[in-house]
Amino acid sequence: MAYRCAILDDYQNVVLKVADWSKVKEDVEFTVFNNHLGGPDKVIAALKDFEIIVAMRERTGFPRQIIEALPKLKLLISTGLRNASIDTEAAKARGVTVCGTGAFGNPTAGIAIGLMLELTRHIGYENARLHGGAPWQTTIGPDLEGLTLGVLGLGKLGIRTANIAKAFGMKVIAWSQNLTPEKCAEAGVGYVGKDDLFGQSDFITIHVVLSQRSRGLVGKHEIGLMKPSAFLINTSRGPIVDEAALVAALLDHKIGGAGLDTFDVEPLPLDHPFRKMKNVVITPHLGYVSEQNYHAYFAGVVEDIRGFLDGKPVRVMT
Repeated sequence: MAYRCAILDDYQNVVLKVADWSKVKEDVEFTVFNNHLGGPDKVIAALKDFEIIVAMRERTGFPRQIIEALPKLKLLISTGLRNASIDTEAAKARGVTVCGTGAFGNPTAGIAIGLMLELTRHIGYENARLHGGAPWQTTIGPDLEGLTLGVLGLGKLGIRTANIAKAFGMKVIAWSQNLTPEKCAEAGVGYVGKDDLFGQSDFITIHVVLSQRSRGLVGKHEIGLMKPSAFLINTSRGPIVDEAALVAALLDHKIGGAGLDTFDVEPLPLDHPFRKMKNVVITPHLGYVSEQNYHAYFAGVVEDIRGFLDGKPVRVMT
């Protein structure tokens, strides 16, 4: 009898086209969910009969409550190698194997820079006006050259974003809780303290992992240090920023604006104030959504399923 496999949150309806599923198609029956399932009760009702579940990043979370309510679940796969929304201890206790996948490059860096360009040069806004019949531009914005980018978190993504910014002629400075002057020197960026990062930068871009230590790391104090003309870019995770403090600063025009790809609640609620703010550019968590990344993700999913079926699971997450 074939295993039943649920593939979740395939919003673009592309998953079965971006990988070679022939290695597992004789052993597995696939059901693809193109829409978000919703709250825990709906997730449990939809997935209770599946032995294998493939989660697209954190779009659908798997806390203990859900894992314990899925009696047939044997293999849970997350795209990528880290997923804070999966309770791996609960899975282990239930005898559920949790696996991850590889990824391609650092596509989130491009989204961070794209948000910066939209906030300054208004490319998407002017494109929409031109398509709508407008004859000429109405906006004027600063060039990135000569401005200061503050990088919060100088890991792979932070370094990639810093390098792109330097190519634009920006000055780059950085800080994080474990960052050292030596690491900054290796990356060719300036090392500063946390308050100086927020006080000196024309842009702050966030590239730290969400954890108990980083939750709320950017709060009222940090936002209050920013220049009135400065912009906050968040392509990491919503809860790293105190959302209420950011909303208040934007409403009062205490900062220049924000470019946000991640939010406290996703999908972003229809009545959220970000949707109505002209000084905010919002995108629906596009950071990892690239063609190359999807090919890497789902080739990895096929490998994970084949390994599990053969009794040799790969990329097990603990």
